[in-house]
Amino acid sequence: MAKNSTSSTTVPDTAWLGRGRHFGPEPEQDVRRNLIALKAAGVLDDFLDLDPVEAARSTVLHPLDESADPGPAARRVFEARWRVGGDITVRAQLTTYDPESRRKEGEGVAWILAAEAVRTWDAHWPSPATMFWPDSDRVAWDHDTVPDVRLRTTNHLPKDDDELRRRLRDCARQSWCIHVVVHEAMTPDARGQKPISAFLPPSLRHRVVEHRGTPEQAQIADFALKKELSVRLPRGGAVVLPASPQGPGYEADRFTVRSVFLDGSEPAELIDRIKEFAALPRPLPADAERALTRLRQGWHLLTPDEELVHAQGMVAKYAEALDAMTNSRDRYREAAEAAHAALAEATGGSGPTGLPRPSAPGQTRADGSPLNALTKAFGRFRDPNK
Repeated sequence: MAKNSTSSTTVPDTAWLGRGRHFGPEPEQDVRRNLIALKAAGVLDDFLDLDPVEAARSTVLHPLDESADPGPAARRVFEARWRVGGDITVRAQLTTYDPESRRKEGEGVAWILAAEAVRTWDAHWPSPATMFWPDSDRVAWDHDTVPDVRLRTTNHLPKDDDELRRRLRDCARQSWCIHVVVHEAMTPDARGQKPISAFLPPSLRHRVVEHRGTPEQAQIADFALKKELSVRLPRGGAVVLPASPQGPGYEADRFTVRSVFLDGSEPAELIDRIKEFAALPRPLPADAERALTRLRQGWHLLTPDEELVHAQGMVAKYAEALDAMTNSRDRYREAAEAAHAALAEATGGSGPTGLPRPSAPGQTRADGSPLNALTKAFGRFRDPNK
């Protein structure tokens, strides 16, 4: 799950994508409880809890598309549908995965969440993460895929220089989150330790990871960032880190804040830079592209109107297939009759004995060509009583 190869496309502006790890004992049960509570409260229109094997077999929209398969390591697939802004529908799919090492001690359960709206995503909409995961500090669902990094809190940079550089490098290459490094000019009090994510719009709070450097880490953090990511960290300031590979529109100076007051007040300039960075085109990681494809092509939670449209589409497809098979059979018979007529004309009616003649309609033997067997199978769709 840690690998994060990137496709040539960018994240659609209608989508919200996230992934992480859950370190609690019952991740799927945490999701179920939250979904049940939100549906009872009227926040969700509906939800589904699916076994991944059955989900792949019973894919509704594209039943023959392999991209709807969540993969052999999948544990559970959850779908939820809700509305924002009155009548804007959001569809989301959360899949939980066993770690690559199959339950290695301390590795947790990985999860991927893909959500999409019918219009451009608004950062002030509710976070899809809290539609599935409870927004409580008592449930440890908010670990990033990079070890020892969490959402919803401040992450202090490692003391060891090599480890510090490794973490910054891994965050840029592996994480789907937006990473921000803040340097503490002096050790803050309790109010100054408040995470900056608390000041972000709801849909950004679970996409941003905050790293903190202590006062004595000013030089080493600045050196590591310059070496690994070609950005600088001002003393007492902050910088929004670029992704790797770097997306279009990123300029280090533009996303560097010279001074951040950690006194519990809103760091307005830094919040504006984070919002601006979040609006930039982002390269779409390969795993995220697959998750988005599964959301679009492996969706099961249909409304009654969608089920009707889907059924009508399937009837039309079966009718087209039946017509194609019927036309193919007729052309085959006509070609055989024409060939026999031509042969009879060429030989004066004394062609070789034993030459197979085209069968009359309704007289095809049971052990005939594969085409006849397929014709018989599709013929059942023509009789409304079968």
